Amino acid sequence: MKNIQLDITKAGQFVSPEIIAAYEPQVKAAQESLEQGTCPGNDFLGWLHLPTSITKEFIAELNATAQVLRENCEVVVVAGIGGSYLGARAVIEALSNSFQWLLNDTKNPVILFAGNNIGEDYLAELCDYLKNKKFGVINISKSGTTTETALAFRLLKKQCEDQFGKDVARKVIVAVTDAKKGAARTTADKEGYKSFIIPDNVGGRFSVLTPVGLLPIAVAGFNIEQLVAGAADMEKATALDVPFAENPSALYAAYRNALYADGKKIEILVNYQPKLHYMNEWWKQLYGESEGKDGKGIFPAAVDFTTDLHSMGQWIQEGERTIFETVISVENPNHKMLFPSDEENLDGLNFLAGKRIDEVNKMAELGTLLAHVDGGVPNMRISVPELNEYYLGQLIYFFELACGISGNLLNVNTFNQPGVEAYKKNMFALLNKPGYEKESEEIRAKLNA
Repeated sequence: MKNIQLDITKAGQFVSPEIIAAYEPQVKAAQESLEQGTCPGNDFLGWLHLPTSITKEFIAELNATAQVLRENCEVVVVAGIGGSYLGARAVIEALSNSFQWLLNDTKNPVILFAGNNIGEDYLAELCDYLKNKKFGVINISKSGTTTETALAFRLLKKQCEDQFGKDVARKVIVAVTDAKKGAARTTADKEGYKSFIIPDNVGGRFSVLTPVGLLPIAVAGFNIEQLVAGAADMEKATALDVPFAENPSALYAAYRNALYADGKKIEILVNYQPKLHYMNEWWKQLYGESEGKDGKGIFPAAVDFTTDLHSMGQWIQEGERTIFETVISVENPNHKMLFPSDEENLDGLNFLAGKRIDEVNKMAELGTLLAHVDGGVPNMRISVPELNEYYLGQLIYFFELACGISGNLLNVNTFNQPGVEAYKKNMFALLNKPGYEKESEEIRAKLNA
């Protein structure tokens, strides 16, 4: 099998080889601190060798539980937020038929997501859709008290029990949670739900290859063994003893930090495949939550091309030169379509007749890359042979390791997220949650000032 490839040629026009060579010892030290567990946040390094530690027996257990849900549910709702749902959704959307909703697919349940917002209309419409549907729930929460997820799960649990009774609900509700503590663990034990453990040493945004991601992906009908195999092969391809010039994660971390030091404060992740939209969203959380602290960090943005070339393209081409792009390019699509000829040729596109649609897409990609580089935007390109489980596993691990190295280069704690708690404290105080009386008084005083 081939590996995904990182092309830094166009970024190299903006950063000299000498600068990148100077990063080699820093990058090696950053990766060594991950391996030796000496970096900040070293309690959360369980993802580092996770792919090669997953056993066939564990995969079989996940697949068995997935099969129970597949056999008993038309719809499975994944309740989770942030890292507890983005990774699974990224893989599922990348591999699914774009019009899955419209297919009369009796083999695979429809996968829906909840607990990632507090939209009353969204939840009301979801619950209405689930009426008269055989549905199950995968509740993903370490604590069981994250507001968005806990709120959605309470609604879904009640509806499932009301529609089918507790015995059936017990069969089609699965908990992915802490091993011993928390509200979700207590509920799972009390109700007798099948449960899987979120490892203590793996943070949410690095948890795709734990049951957090693997179980929903298996329920959707995809091969989690191949997903893990791809990640395991990328773990080996980026190991500490791999030479710097051959290690894609190390090079990616080096170039993005060199560009950041040169004033490129925003990284835009680009795809030319609509199926990769949620991979962009997962990447944004991975890097934004990992690096954005202590007044530092590259701002992660994302676009779907060619769609966003007609909205954001102008700014990228001629706006403030504080950006660089990383392009995910899929070499071979899963379908083949030829552009038809038209006798009247009113749209003037007969020059494309007989060409594959993907060839047009690839020329748009190449033309955009050249235009943006000419416009002062450094570009890196990640080439993915095709969209399947194996290469998505590679892509996930490539980004995770590069993120760990990059965070260490920035001298931040890559694995915490203290800033996330600020909005929660204010929200709980405004909702008069018990224990937040003092904060409630302070916030209301601010609002009235």
